[in-house]
Amino acid sequence: MSAKWALVLAFCFMSTLLPAPASAEHEVFYRYVVLGYVKDARGAPLRGVSIKVIREKTGFSYLAETDAQGFYMIVARLGDESLGERLLVKAGSLTATVIARFDRANHTDERGTRLDFLGKKPLERPTWFASTLKRFLAQ
Repeated sequence: MSAKWALVLAFCFMSTLLPAPASAEHEVFYRYVVLGYVKDARGAPLRGVSIKVIREKTGFSYLAETDAQGFYMIVARLGDESLGERLLVKAGSLTATVIARFDRANHTDERGTRLDFLGKKPLERPTWFASTLKRFLAQ
């Protein structure tokens, strides 16, 4: 049996275990994306760097690792009520804090920020978020 069919069968089995329809946590208003690049002081991408986003409010963490281009993306479960929440982002031994900023009334546009680590310096670029996400999704 191919891996594709095994995945389909597993999904079908798991869906029979649900007592009611699942909540819509896949919707844009239930997620906040932190993405960016990790590079050394000369601008060379760093592959395999562990990335962790920690919700300061709950202590819950989300994990990722950079790819060959030094790129990472983490999708955190944050709803409308999480506006202004502080997120601690760790890239190896480096840390930075970002604030979840978004329009609570906007339930169509992706929510998130871009946070790059360049050498030992974190640099948040929220205006670059949408274009970076679009480029990633187009691959």
